[in-house]
Amino acid sequence: MRILLALLFVGVVHAQEYPTKTIRIVIPLTTGSGADIAGRIIAARMSEHWKQPVIIENRPGAGGQIGTSAVIKSEPDGYTLLVQSSSHAANPAIYKSLPYDPLKDTVDVAILGKTPYVMVTAASGPYKDLKSLIDAAKKQPGALPFASAGIGTSTHLAAEYVIAMAGLKMIHVPFKGSPDAIQDVLGGRSAFYMAPINAGMNLVKDGKLTGLGVSTHTRAEVLANVPTLDEQGLRGYDMTLWFGMWAPAATPLPVVRKLNEAVNAIVSEPNVKDQFSKLGIHPAPMKSEDFAKFVRSEIEVYRKVVRAANIEPQ
Repeated sequence: MRILLALLFVGVVHAQEYPTKTIRIVIPLTTGSGADIAGRIIAARMSEHWKQPVIIENRPGAGGQIGTSAVIKSEPDGYTLLVQSSSHAANPAIYKSLPYDPLKDTVDVAILGKTPYVMVTAASGPYKDLKSLIDAAKKQPGALPFASAGIGTSTHLAAEYVIAMAGLKMIHVPFKGSPDAIQDVLGGRSAFYMAPINAGMNLVKDGKLTGLGVSTHTRAEVLANVPTLDEQGLRGYDMTLWFGMWAPAATPLPVVRKLNEAVNAIVSEPNVKDQFSKLGIHPAPMKSEDFAKFVRSEIEVYRKVVRAANIEPQ
């Protein structure tokens, strides 16, 4: 009992002093991804708020496994953090084994925001709406390719869910991130990509990509003319991309709470809300314990998607 009290006291003192040095945020995705953009906005405000440097380190690859593995091996003191997309919850469903346990090796700190996907295809290509793509895929079972930001990423599973609901067979072409996947679609090599809305909306507005549908039940304000997948016949389709922050397991709870309070305050600031809104990201602040419950519920959602799509775990 005395040992537990002593550890708690040390954690409280540490939190009161925290932060006293540079904070490193590892983003296991490519520069320009939704998690990267949201993470950089939060990092800048954290640095201003605490008067300490907050640096971003991109370590993409293997659906986020490389960067995540680096974070869980770091000192659990609050100075190395992970900002990742909902792929953090998707990976347990798509991989037979991971080099870490997302529930035991990380602690859920805060959610940064939520955003829809937009299903995009080349505007110069043959698919002018969702129906024309579905019809073409049904005529050529197993022939048409679709792009993703990597095996096991949320963009992969969001696409597989479309394919399963529409009763299609298509070829998966994984890339290392949204920029490469979008370039493949723009070049007409892949039929579609479930792009995070911030990554695809400007190209849709510029007429280079066609928005075939958004992934949520309601239309996205930033692409109000693009119908939802649900309203086009994929009844019940509703998937949201979200971004979160994690720390290594054993990070002192008072530090986790301090980080959670900081992130929740930052995403509620008018300037940050405005930046997020222009990117199609909506703040959804939660206490760390509620975020933990949310992450676990999302893991189950992706497991159901994998089963529905008959995806064989990698």
